[in-house]
Amino acid sequence: MSDLINKQIILKNRPVGEPKENDFALVETPTPEPGEGEILSRTIYLSLDPYMRGRISAGKSYAASIELGSVIVGGTVSQVIKSNDPQFQVGDFVLSGNGWQTYAVSKGETLRKLDPTQAPLSYSLGVLGMPGLTAYPGFLTNS
Repeated sequence: MSDLINKQIILKNRPVGEPKENDFALVETPTPEPGEGEILSRTIYLSLDPYMRGRISAGKSYAASIELGSVIVGGTVSQVIKSNDPQFQVGDFVLSGNGWQTYAVSKGETLRKLDPTQAPLSYSLGVLGMPGLTAYPGFLTNS
């Protein structure tokens, strides 16, 4: 896989006010090789969710801030391109938290296999994913 280039969006500066282009950087790194029990996946869709503002800021939040120079966090829908985990085959689609990058290595227990015949894959980052699961209790509550 060393011939594949991994493009990553990293946090360069903490945004003050509205985020600006120079708060981020596009970097190219070698594509990582999966170890034992790991898979290599290629990102198809990535999320952009409100909680991410807190993660790129230095202020106190319910989730830790990402470090400067780190890949922007976020959910991804990806396709397995190499597997060292018997639960995942090349070609499988998975939901992960690999952030804003083209390729990522993950441990199988951090992934959820997706079935593209059940719903469009992108729904896993919306109505069938974290945003939908967050909103669902609001539909059940009588106010």
